[in-house]
Amino acid sequence: MHPAADIKQDTAPSHETRLRITEIFYSLQGETRTVGLPTVFVRLTGCPLRCGYCDTAYAFQGGEWVLLPDILARVADFKPRYVTVTGGEPLAQRAALDLLTALCDAGYEVSLETSGALDVSLVDARTVKVMDIKTPGSGEADKNRFENIAHLTPRDQVKFVLCNRDDYEWAKALLSQYDLAARCEALFSPSFGELDATQLADWILEDHLPVRLQIQLHKYLWGNVPGK
Repeated sequence: MHPAADIKQDTAPSHETRLRITEIFYSLQGETRTVGLPTVFVRLTGCPLRCGYCDTAYAFQGGEWVLLPDILARVADFKPRYVTVTGGEPLAQRAALDLLTALCDAGYEVSLETSGALDVSLVDARTVKVMDIKTPGSGEADKNRFENIAHLTPRDQVKFVLCNRDDYEWAKALLSQYDLAARCEALFSPSFGELDATQLADWILEDHLPVRLQIQLHKYLWGNVPGK
């Protein structure tokens, strides 16, 4: 059995389409290819992983159950072009699939930030999947569901958060093993406060890697502040 197979997905406690929401906020996208663009973030509550560098542990529990039409109304209030569904782990709630489709139907450019520990095959094809492959330094590398790679398209992105040189070498090997850069855009991101971004940049240049260096813009602007 695949290690990720034991991860269960929550369902809302009634027949209505609703999701447990930690926050909905408007900010600049801090990562991915739309970095710097004004974006509405819908942060879902709950995550089956416990990565050592997690910066959203406040989303593990709590939140409020919100009906899908009410979520859409709150998003529309910001009049955005871009919407990102994040977590936690959004796909831990089955209704996240309905949310992604509804946001796409509303005409937004939609992205999903997911750990890749849960099946992404049913995600609406109009959604840009940003899949975070967990490195050994995260403490959760055994949860990676590598069969998800087959469901990535050129519109999608795969992300590695790197804690040290060992993580870098591990990610570089995976990049080659799965020919990831030919499948989609690959992002290498230094774990904030653990790995120096300049050091990572030097490694990427030395090895001529076909990846994008990514830093978390929002942390440089506002620090590690919820809702930013």
